[in-house]
Amino acid sequence: MKTSLIATLTVLSLAVPAVAQDAAKGEKEFNKCKACHMIQDADGTDIIKGGKTGPNLYGIVGRHFAAVEDYKYGDGILKLAEAYPDAVWDVHSLKAYVTDPTGYLDEYSGDPKAKSKMTFKLTKNQDDLVAYLLSVSPDAPPQPEESDGEPMAPPAE
Repeated sequence: MKTSLIATLTVLSLAVPAVAQDAAKGEKEFNKCKACHMIQDADGTDIIKGGKTGPNLYGIVGRHFAAVEDYKYGDGILKLAEAYPDAVWDVHSLKAYVTDPTGYLDEYSGDPKAKSKMTFKLTKNQDDLVAYLLSVSPDAPPQPEESDGEPMAPPAE
């Protein structure tokens, strides 16, 4: 009986979705981000009021890099968008980016000198934050189960 229960629990644990973290905890974690970022839906309704130093993060999961109109992006993220013109943010690339923005750009932009305007590094609870960002991304495509953090290509239309 014990073996059967352990086997069942093991199988169920493998079926957990890509983002099984706590979006409610992630919303609290977003308090660290709102000095620079807001979350405002397409109708202009503030979900979380915040700063305008960084781009609006509503719909970030599934969005192309450097794609918020009228936002002045830094050179590093623009190089990333150029290197991956068809790629979009997914939960894995966002987690890697919020952990070390400049390190992420160094690795994926093709320019080892690429820098991010975002100097803040989130050292814990990244999964929760990304789960929250996914919850405010209503048009996000299905997320991959595993990734090396490389940006995801958008689904074929």
